[in-house]
This record gives sequence, structure tokens and C-alpha cells, in this order.
Amino acid sequence: MNAQEWGLLLFLSLLWGGSFFFVGVAVKALPPFTIVAARVGIAAVLLWSTARLTGLSPRAVARHAPALALLGLINNAAPFVLIVWGQTRLASGLAAILNASTPIFTVILAHFVTTTERLTWSRFGGAALGLAGVAAMMGGDYLGADSSLWAEFAVLGAAGAYACASLYARRFRARGLAPIDIATGQVTAAALMLLPLALFVDRPWTLPAPGLAPLSAILAIGAFSTALAYVVYFRILAGAGATNVVLVTLLAPVTSIFLGAFALGERLELRHFVGLALIAGGLALIDGRVWRWLGGSAAGVRV
Repeated sequence: MNAQEWGLLLFLSLLWGGSFFFVGVAVKALPPFTIVAARVGIAAVLLWSTARLTGLSPRAVARHAPALALLGLINNAAPFVLIVWGQTRLASGLAAILNASTPIFTVILAHFVTTTERLTWSRFGGAALGLAGVAAMMGGDYLGADSSLWAEFAVLGAAGAYACASLYARRFRARGLAPIDIATGQVTAAALMLLPLALFVDRPWTLPAPGLAPLSAILAIGAFSTALAYVVYFRILAGAGATNVVLVTLLAPVTSIFLGAFALGERLELRHFVGLALIAGGLALIDGRVWRWLGGSAAGVRV
């Protein structure tokens, strides 16, 4: 990636790292389907209302509606619900760390479904090291009577969905869709899927009125961590590829951990940081720069 793409990646990590914090605030007052439906609904309204400024093409979105609907399902609706449900039982920082496994799943899937992002020995080693990091974080929860294991699996399921989505979204570049078209199409589809579910399952009109903090968190996650974030995401994806753009999930936990610690009083255990370190090491191998700096010759050799 070039300097501009690295800058966009860092900016995206702030937007998505903040999303775990905002969800951590919102889940104290609102149920998962309501949070996610509001998130994608706000994002869709903002993106459509600024169409003239951003160059959004309604015709392009309509022409590719079925494909964008599938992307909205696997990149928004399903992973957002899994993460929010997981955060009803997990600290925001831990959810962000588990989500950092997304590139591990991406490089494994990319080996089987692409011809340009095949596994090399360095990527294979990085994937193995990253999975060891996930196992290190979750190991203690297998023994707990009041385990949060299912919540952790839910966040890992979201990471797997993101991996599938990043590979599927590659095809939109060949179709000539601009990043703003893809972002708007997917969140609109997700909103149409989730609004009926939220009304049927959560019955939000029966809930106590949320306070200012949850409402502010919902607005922030919709405007910044979704609408703006996905425009940036698809811009990076178009230039740097699927396995590079998902490196953002390694950077996002840093933002989430600091916000969770200072604003929500969350504290993570040592094994969670050990797991993050192993995932970071795995992603460094996947990225390949470590091998080149060390003069390694096996980085580009396919498995």
C-alpha cells in the first residue's frame, strides 16, 4: 500500500474502533436489532441525502441491487447483529480484539476463491499464529461456569462474515461501481432487512426511552462508523485489495481498548493482550514486510 492508503487505513481504524465503544454505550439501554437497524438506517439516510455532493449514482445502485443486497447481508446485517449481541456479554475492547481475526479468515478464504491472493508460507504461518492468538484469548472461557464463550463465537462469526464480504466486494470494481455507490447500496439493503426484524423482535415502542448517551452513540455509529467508514473502506479496497484493507481490524482494537478503559471502566485480562500480540504477529507475517526487512526468501513461495 502507498502512503495515502496507509493514512486512510489509520483513519478507518479510528472510525471502526470507535464503533465498538459506541455499541458498548448503546447496549446498556437498547436491544441488538434496534441498535443495528438504527445504525444502518441512519447511514442510509445520510448517504442518500448527500447524493449530489458525493456523486452517488442511483441508477448504478438500482442496476446492481441484488448483488449489493447480498453484500449488505454479509458485510452489514449479519456481522453487525452478531457483534452487538456479543457485546451484551463482552467488553468492547475484547470484541474488537476478536474481530481482529478477520484478516486471518480472509487470507485462508482468499487462497481458495482467488487466483491473485494465494497462500504463501509467510501468510500460512501468519494465519496459524493468528489462530493461536484467538485460542489463547478464548482458552480460559472454555472452563467457566458463567462463560461468555457463545458471545465470543458470535464475534468470530462476524469476523468470518467480514472476510467473505471483503472477497466478494472485489467484483464491484470490475462492474464500475464507485465506493459511494457500494457503500450506499449495501447499507440501504441492510436497513430494509433489519427494520422489520427490529419492529417484530424488539418492539422498540414498548421500551423505556433511552437517555442522551445511548442516542448520541447511535447517531455517531451511524454517521461516522458506518456511512463515512464504508466510503473510506471501499476506497481502500479498490486500490489495495482485500487482504490489505482488513488489516484495519488489527488497528481498531487500540482505539476501542483505550475508549473502553477510560470511558466505560473496562479492563481486559493478560491473556487478551497476549492473544492480540499473537494476532498482530500473524498479521505482520501475512503483510510480508517482516520477511522483506529480514531478507527472507520464503515470503513469496506458495504453499
